[in-house]
Amino acid sequence: MHNWLSQWGKIVASSKSRWITVLVWVAVIAVISIVWPQVNDEESGSNNLLPEDAMSVEASKIMEEQFPNDSGVPLLLVWYRDGGLVERDFEIVQALYEDLAKQPLGYQSLIPRFDQMPMQALAQAASGDSEALTTPVFFNEAATADELQQSLETLKEKVVTLTKPEVLENDLEVEGLHVRFTGPVGIQTDATELFSQADLTLLFATVLLVLVLLIVLYRSPILAIVPLVGVGFAYGLISPLLGFMAGNGWIVVDAQAISIMTVLLFGAGTDYCLFLVSRYRDELQLEVNKYKALQLAIANSGSAIMMSALTTVLGLLTLSLAQYASYDRFAVPFSLAIFVMAIAVLTLLPAMLALFGRVAFFPFIPRTPEMLEQLQDKRGRRVRQLKQRTRFSKAAGRLVTERPWQIIVISLIFLGGLAFVVPRIDYTYGVLQSFPDDMPSREGFTIISEHYPPGEIAPVNIVVDTDGKELNLQKDLISLPIVESVSDAKQGESNRYYLEYTVTFGVDPYSSDAVEQIENLKIAAINGLENAGISNANERVWIGGETATLYDTENITRSDQNIIIPVVLLIIALLLLVYLKSVVAMVYLLLTVVISFLSALGLGWLIIHYGMGAPAMQGLIPLYAFVFLVALGEDYNIFMISSIWNKRKRMSMKQAIAEGVGETSSVISSAGLILAGTFSVLAVMPMQVLVQFGIVTAIGVILDTFIVRPLLVPAITTVLGRFAFWPGALWKKK
Repeated sequence: MHNWLSQWGKIVASSKSRWITVLVWVAVIAVISIVWPQVNDEESGSNNLLPEDAMSVEASKIMEEQFPNDSGVPLLLVWYRDGGLVERDFEIVQALYEDLAKQPLGYQSLIPRFDQMPMQALAQAASGDSEALTTPVFFNEAATADELQQSLETLKEKVVTLTKPEVLENDLEVEGLHVRFTGPVGIQTDATELFSQADLTLLFATVLLVLVLLIVLYRSPILAIVPLVGVGFAYGLISPLLGFMAGNGWIVVDAQAISIMTVLLFGAGTDYCLFLVSRYRDELQLEVNKYKALQLAIANSGSAIMMSALTTVLGLLTLSLAQYASYDRFAVPFSLAIFVMAIAVLTLLPAMLALFGRVAFFPFIPRTPEMLEQLQDKRGRRVRQLKQRTRFSKAAGRLVTERPWQIIVISLIFLGGLAFVVPRIDYTYGVLQSFPDDMPSREGFTIISEHYPPGEIAPVNIVVDTDGKELNLQKDLISLPIVESVSDAKQGESNRYYLEYTVTFGVDPYSSDAVEQIENLKIAAINGLENAGISNANERVWIGGETATLYDTENITRSDQNIIIPVVLLIIALLLLVYLKSVVAMVYLLLTVVISFLSALGLGWLIIHYGMGAPAMQGLIPLYAFVFLVALGEDYNIFMISSIWNKRKRMSMKQAIAEGVGETSSVISSAGLILAGTFSVLAVMPMQVLVQFGIVTAIGVILDTFIVRPLLVPAITTVLGRFAFWPGALWKKK
């Protein structure tokens, strides 16, 4: 591998081929960008994240066939005034609906004729305290998010014409009338608008942060720009590749996946660049010829970069095993991003470094001792070079070899204490709860939930197949806890054997109590069918609605975790075994990554819950964070252990560990700070699931970078001694 990589370095980074390599990248990106669409043009706005065989999805299909509602997709207009709506408010409502009847909005399918309703009847439709009124406008199901957005802009203009702009903009605490758009259409358009604004913010914030960190860490403006240019080239190739795949229906991409992919690309991509750049600087201090130094850098670091990238690619690809679409949609974009970035680091980056040579490190240019002596003789003063090893890296190298047991005990107590917090974490799967509190559609939803009976916000639909037998489930269902009311049975249109019951809870239908009740509803319905003599009752009950969707989401994501987590661990275990040829090293490297993940999840919960006041963590976070932290954490393991492995062949065990930690800790610390910083940039995003994911992942990277990798892992290696390499290499040196 060393010889092959050395030859590869001559191909892509010699004095003759460096320009050719750069021009090939430019040509390939230019051609496919013209031929194929960019990934942002192929984003899906679909919110259908559950598999087709999920109970709530099947219930929805049956309801569309047997109990059709041709009105369309609703937009809910929420009218609110603290202290109670006044007569003028109801007049505005009627005037608006009269206007909508005469001049319909684009893709408007149906409106109730509130303008023809007596004022007193309209007032009675308000909430019990008369402070809120909800009125719907229905739109064609075929309308896209952009088309709906245009219709809502027109609707806002109509509302402002009848009132004033403040009704849509003022805080709800301000006196006067307030209008908010919510419901499926309002939530969809709000989400689209938020992401369209946040994507550019995320990109600029990520680039700026990485640039600043690179300048601070390496004190070279040129070296700070080179990795960013490499990442930019990689994105230029990734975007049309993903756009081509999405355009042909091979994959589905959404705004959330692209946002995180951008962060991952800059974070992990810059890390890979630093692994090569750091090695290049070391070689430049030993080799006069900049091209030969670069070839040596590729030969000595290329295998670790390739192995790290392969580990991450395969780890991220396991997300394709998920049934839940939000996981599955991440698999290909993320793994492709890492794969292309690894290619860029081993082709484009060496070519750019070959163009700049030592100048890339200006003003702290690395030189050989002979070159320094010549310069000092000419200038008569000392030439400064940036030290590769920091005080922290040197101290870490001494500590792990002199006091390994103390390091192990203290690290495990600290990390284990945080890991014990994990069982206490509360999770939520509600989509709306992930959006900002001041998002108009969420404010409208909050008004409805506070002024109407809680269960009316999202009733539960129970569909049963009676197989032609007499059945009445009302008594069985109403007797269950938190069930407020059960409607009369409604027969199917084309199949009279189907019955639908609408169940209203007496609590928030998005609460954990309501979600837990879905199982009891299903059991009660099955028992009712069995008591009526209906066979295969378990296959004749379907429950739909928002609460049932949350129930399915929780169960399916838990099932995904139970499948993907063992698969990820197995894949990484096999890769470590092949690369290191050591069963012992594979075991303790995996265990340290797992405890790092659990401690990050625990500390993340403490910050999210007690620091930020969030009542629950988004339920998707554990698997997201696990795959990223385990896959990316092994990158640092491989980079450091590779250094120790190589040094062990020519020096004593303790010296190899101390030297390996000292050599790699500074670059791992730098890479970790950049990776953690890029994930923390997700805090600028509008969705709590992204904010929380960024927090947990950034914490995990920091713990990995400053505790697990430079202290715990080498301390364990010191204690195990030669047996850390069993059975692949038990060298004679001690």
